[in-house]
Amino acid sequence: MILMEKWRKNRLFSPFVMELLIIMFVVEFVKGALLLTILPVYMKTTLGATTFIIGWTLAAQYIGDNVLRTPVGWIIDKLGYRTTMLTGVLLTFVSVVLIATTSQYSWMIIGCALLGFGTAPLWPCVITGTTEVAGEEGKATIMSVVYMAWLSGVGLGPVAINFFVGEAHYSSSFRILIGCMTVVVLVALLLPRRQIASSGNQTVKADIASRDRDPFWSRVTTYLKEVRRSMNVSPLLFPAMFAQTFALGILTPILTLYAKEVLKLTSFQYSLFLIAGGAVTVIFLVPMGKMVDRIGIRPFLIIGFSLSAAALLFFTFAKSMLLLYVLVALLGIGYAFIIPSWNALIASVIPPEKRGAVWGFFLTIEGLGMIVGPIVSGKLWDVYGYHAPFVMSGSVLVLLLVLQMFISIPKKGMVR
Repeated sequence: MILMEKWRKNRLFSPFVMELLIIMFVVEFVKGALLLTILPVYMKTTLGATTFIIGWTLAAQYIGDNVLRTPVGWIIDKLGYRTTMLTGVLLTFVSVVLIATTSQYSWMIIGCALLGFGTAPLWPCVITGTTEVAGEEGKATIMSVVYMAWLSGVGLGPVAINFFVGEAHYSSSFRILIGCMTVVVLVALLLPRRQIASSGNQTVKADIASRDRDPFWSRVTTYLKEVRRSMNVSPLLFPAMFAQTFALGILTPILTLYAKEVLKLTSFQYSLFLIAGGAVTVIFLVPMGKMVDRIGIRPFLIIGFSLSAAALLFFTFAKSMLLLYVLVALLGIGYAFIIPSWNALIASVIPPEKRGAVWGFFLTIEGLGMIVGPIVSGKLWDVYGYHAPFVMSGSVLVLLLVLQMFISIPKKGMVR
């Protein structure tokens, strides 16, 4: 028994798994640093772009990611881990170099689209690869480790890069990100090709061959019919899913701009700002998730949307830094309520036997919110001033607070 446990732990932290986790952490670090910290201010102050153009640039990343979100599983099946992941990280590397060296808006938008294309295979590759190695008995453990790598990268990227961003130049920060992506490319070269399990091998191959003979649009039609048959949900759920990510997408291009351009925060102060919101969210996530399972989804959605909406509606009208930090922390607590309860709501309406197909469809709808949000946000900032995007985001959360009242959900937020 002891030998079996030791063998399982060694397998969970094998070189292959560690390589995938390193790639996950570093790519999310680079992505977070670019989208949340560098690009909004760099394009505004150095390149002289309007907030509307900045919004389109950030939206291009989500467009690229959304385009490949559904077919990426099929791509992994066809090309394997190494080829898929290596292609993705090479595209990401090229995008970072392009963003760092160009001063033209069109190339900046292309660079962000390439970033979306490059990072799209990241989650499917890492999840599929690590869970396949871990097996059923180690799936929960390895998922926890993957989420830790993801959250660490997402959280540290925007904060750490602040200390390398100068007042009038960004060369040091871009060099660091290019160096990070060089490491990722080298690690991706070490990945093995995916081995198809021997059991049921002929069945898998026959199934893939059968799919390959189907015309593309036939596959799309079949996929949509399967999704439609699999769901019996409130029609309000779909605009609610869009609105939830739309509210978040509105904040993406203007948070850093507001901190640097309006509040005139230093890089250190802005890092504290991010930590105040992000750390609170991470600290409350796990206990909130357990309470959602115990108590139910609805109370946490109501509290989460109420707190977050209030924080955003009053955010730009706060006059003291202390009150701003309180509102940021309040926003973090609000999203700590929203994230587990909202995911439980979505998971509760998905039939277990069709989870892959329906999740892909839902993620596409949510991805549209992240595409439209930054574009609308940029226009609002340019036309109506810096108050408008925050008020719009808060108003959308108020709308969600009302909408979720009419969506039937289980009494307890157990994920099926």
